[in-house]
Amino acid sequence: MEFSRFSTFCASLVLMAGLARGQAAGVDTAPADSWPMYRGTASLTGVSKSKLNKSLKPLWTFKAKEGIHSTAAIADGRVFVGCDDGNLYALDFKTGKKQWTFATDDIVESSPLVHNGRVYFGSSDGFVYALTTKDGKLVWKFETEDRVLGAPNLFKPSGEGTKPALIVGSYDFRLYSLDLDTGKSNWHYETANYINGSPAVSSGRTAFGGCDAVLHVIQLGEGKKEKQIDAGAYIVGSAAVVDDMAYIGHYENEFLCIDINAGKIAWKYKDRAFAYISSPAVTANRVVVGCRDKRLHCLDRKSGKRLWAFRTRGNVDSSPVVADGKVVVGSDDGNLYIVSLADGKKLWSYEIGEPIIAAPALANGVVIIGAEDGRVYAFGPPK
Repeated sequence: MEFSRFSTFCASLVLMAGLARGQAAGVDTAPADSWPMYRGTASLTGVSKSKLNKSLKPLWTFKAKEGIHSTAAIADGRVFVGCDDGNLYALDFKTGKKQWTFATDDIVESSPLVHNGRVYFGSSDGFVYALTTKDGKLVWKFETEDRVLGAPNLFKPSGEGTKPALIVGSYDFRLYSLDLDTGKSNWHYETANYINGSPAVSSGRTAFGGCDAVLHVIQLGEGKKEKQIDAGAYIVGSAAVVDDMAYIGHYENEFLCIDINAGKIAWKYKDRAFAYISSPAVTANRVVVGCRDKRLHCLDRKSGKRLWAFRTRGNVDSSPVVADGKVVVGSDDGNLYIVSLADGKKLWSYEIGEPIIAAPALANGVVIIGAEDGRVYAFGPPK
């Protein structure tokens, strides 16, 4: 995900298979054949309907000029991914061959969003961009007053005749709603500090955090504040929202379930004194999240009780994806892992050799992920 530098910035400012696969009502799941945005869906659940083999093989790699922290989007037969070299790349999904490149003036950690033939993303140059997916031509760009590291999201206001709009946060402390066609601002909402992750969309509102240590709940129609819930510490990742419950970790070593309607924390999980930078995947009965204690944690969604923990040899800042009863995630130890959602047992791993900060993207059984070595990797089922 687009969070590798967030903690530095903030700190400087002071068992049922069907349920396990997350297919039950209430959990928003990405389609099997695409991964059009960060975490797959507007509610940022990190769950896919795609099949996922227990063992994968390398299909192709693409080498960029610098490290990759952006999580890929998969749509329209292409892979779209940002890079620290300032470019957004469009690659052929089957071969990894470069289709086109669009250059910005700074690093692109923001994960792209693809919708109706356009790709939307932010850059550390302070702009939000809209390009055509076919050839990467600029449609519009919107200037904020600071870097844009978090991924944009999409929502449709209630009411007849309304059309979808983009929402995206910036380090200028503002959340913006932008017109998809023109890039003009519909409204903006101001917070007290940097906005780090992507805003989750559910039930006509958005929930997001940042370096002000608050979960903001905003009505999307006009950008009006509904609630501000004290999380207790800097929020680096993105919340997943299911059934009006927001699941999110923070920099002071706790993972929270926040009841949005009640405006209070429903449960807390704290194991050891390590920060949560990873954004969670949420199924019908489980929550899976990485931690800087070098482990992937699986919690009971209702109670917050730990069900299992999978140990790696590096921080797990990568945000996990759940599909087909399995979890795929990267680690700072340079490995990509697949573990069983049921019991946390390792099913497969592949050593890339450089830290993996980005989250996986998954479509048609193929995992796409970028790494610090500047490569985008595609893994698929053995023939």
